[in-house]
Amino acid sequence: MKYLHINIMELLQERGISKTRICKDLDLQRGNFNRYCRDEFQRLDANLLVRLCDYFDCDIVDLLEIREKD
Repeated sequence: MKYLHINIMELLQERGISKTRICKDLDLQRGNFNRYCRDEFQRLDANLLVRLCDYFDCDIVDLLEIREKD
């Protein structure tokens, strides 16, 4: 079965940004942000995706990935 993965953790690590920093910069609740980091979401907020792309200066294809569950 496939699932949608958001490359947030990978992008944070590449850029040396902490979860605390991005949550503060984007005014996000840490608990909600952690759910996105763990791929534990049912729906995606389109505005958040745009904000993440702007924040990381990346395209949506750099942010989202379809993966195969183990």
